[in-house]
Formats: sequence, C-alpha cells, structure tokens
Amino acid sequence: MTALKHRLLDRIARTGPLSVADYMAECLLHPVHGYYATRDPLGAAGDFITAPEISQMFGELLGLWLAQVWMEQGAPPRFLLAEMGPGRGTLMADALRATRGVPGFHEGLDLHLVEASPTLRAAQAQALVAFDPVFHDSIADVPEGPLYLIANEFFDALPIRQFQRGKGADWHERMIGAAGDRLIWGLAPATPVPALARRAASVTEGQIVETCSPAEAMAGEIGRRVACHGGAALIVDYGDVDSIGDTLQALQAHTPVDPLARPGAADLTAHVAFGPLARAAGPARASGLTPQGVFLERLGITPRAQALARNLSGAALDSHIAAHRRLTHPAEMGHLFRTLALTPEGSPLPPALDPGPTCPSP
Repeated sequence: MTALKHRLLDRIARTGPLSVADYMAECLLHPVHGYYATRDPLGAAGDFITAPEISQMFGELLGLWLAQVWMEQGAPPRFLLAEMGPGRGTLMADALRATRGVPGFHEGLDLHLVEASPTLRAAQAQALVAFDPVFHDSIADVPEGPLYLIANEFFDALPIRQFQRGKGADWHERMIGAAGDRLIWGLAPATPVPALARRAASVTEGQIVETCSPAEAMAGEIGRRVACHGGAALIVDYGDVDSIGDTLQALQAHTPVDPLARPGAADLTAHVAFGPLARAAGPARASGLTPQGVFLERLGITPRAQALARNLSGAALDSHIAAHRRLTHPAEMGHLFRTLALTPEGSPLPPALDPGPTCPSP
C-alpha cells in the first residue's frame, strides 16, 4: 500500500468520500507523495510518452506555426512565448531551434513556463538555459502582454468531476470511498447540476458526464489575454467536443492500471472536453477542432519526415517511420488527439486549422 493511500483512507474515515477531482489533485499534486512531486514520468523509463518525445518534428512544426501566427499579427517586437506543462522542455527546445531563422522572433520573445513539478522544472531549465525561462505555478502569474502559448497534453491532467445521469433532471456525483483497506467507487445522492442542464437532451439515464472547472477557468484566462493583448494559444490533447462516459485512466510503466489501486504511483488523466474550453475562452475566437494528424499534415510533416529520412538507415530509419505514423495515423494519435486555437476576433484564421465554431452554443 502506498503512503498516499494510507492518507486517503484516513481522510475518508474522517471527512467522508472524495470527489474524483479531490482524488486526482491528491494523487498528482500532493507536495510529498504526489505523482508529479516524486518523479520524471516521461520516456521509456517512465509511465508515458508524449508527442515531443516521439519525434522532433512535432515541436518543430508547432514552433513554426506560432512564428507564422506571430508574423500574420504584425510581428509585435516584444511578446511572451509560453508553454503550459512543458514536460522536459523538449517541445519548446525543438520549437526554438526551428524558429531561429525567423527574423525578430527570438529577439522579441520572453520565455515563460507554467509547471508545478520541481523535477520537471529542473529538466526544463537545463534544456532551455540559453533562453532564461521564467517559471510560474499558474497562467495567472504570467505577465500581461502579447501571448503566444502552447499547451500540449496539459489539460488532460487537470482534476475532473464525474456525474452519472439519474432520473429527470437529477445527477449523482461519482465519489471514492473506502471498504477496509480498499478504495471503492460510489454515488452521491441525486441532486440537480445546473451546469449540466444543456446536456440533458443528449445524455441518457446511467451515462456519465465529466466536468473540469479548472480547465474552463484557465481557458477563460488565456482567452482574455489573447483577446486583450493579441497572440494565440494552441491546445493539443486527446478528447472531443463534449465528454461522454468514464474516461479517467491510470498509466504505470506504459500500462493501463486500476485508477484506485496505487494512488500517487500512477499517472491519472481524462479526455478533454474542448467545447467547454472554447466557450470559456470568449471573447477570444476559437478555431474548429482539427485532428492532430490532419493538422500536422497540413503543416508539412510528411515532407519534413522525408527530408530527415535521407540521412537515416536501418533501425534509426524504422524508428523514424514509426514515429511519423504514430503522430499522424488515425489508428494511433492522429484522430484521438485534437487541436484547438484561440486568437483575437478579426485576426487571420490560424494556418492548418479548420474554421470554427468548435461547438454549438450552450
């Protein structure tokens, strides 16, 4: 039994069952026993791998996308380049390498990173030392100004709440309780949930809907800054317009495990509902929701892959081909992962993305 599980069982005994959001927050962010406080989770030796670790092409293309949007918006001479949840700094390092030839881009940027993990902050500082990154606990702490931001696989780790549709207008919140030394699932008593009123026509009795208030609050803050000061935000994650069903998952050593089995020792994530993010981001304009594979192909990932392949052979070439497929093919990351951009109203439509709206009005 993990140390955090002992703490959670004691908390439940004292104060009652936990919401999924409270459970995720404890498991991921507890300052001593939390998942991100105790390890570098990325790569073959970790629990999962993200797109920047699969291939340099991902970060290169996202960096060039930001530079193109920056130029289309008049190339402001001073701006904030930011990333939320930068992992080891790999994506940003690749983006900055790819944009070093863009006149004025590097000279004008101030690099800001939003990261909660001390372990990952250390890796980011080393990877990006030449750009003197400034670290923040929250997007709210980033200075005001033209903002060009990337959030790749960031929103999926934010704490969610889960509600199971009951009879009529009622919902039961899914909770985590205890039976002896085991954590178990349960349901809270039925109650109306006004925030889910718009889902009543599309969700049947017994189905589960997930909400993420922290994600909507962050999208609102990003949207306000982009609308007020200019810039763009590119959000890349797995999910869909709206949530439906139980998408909470735990990974340990690249293998799915029971989310309740070893709290603090496994990564916890859930699918992102992009529709609520787009609505929360007003008055910024949201693009259409575009599959990652389509987005990368429109940005030219295949010609870039072919150029890199000319200098490769044997196992290195095989790995490169597999990386291109993993990022773009619909059966791998190409369809499940989606891209959403936020830009000021009246600015040019960002390259490689479908026009909005992302979702119907509530």
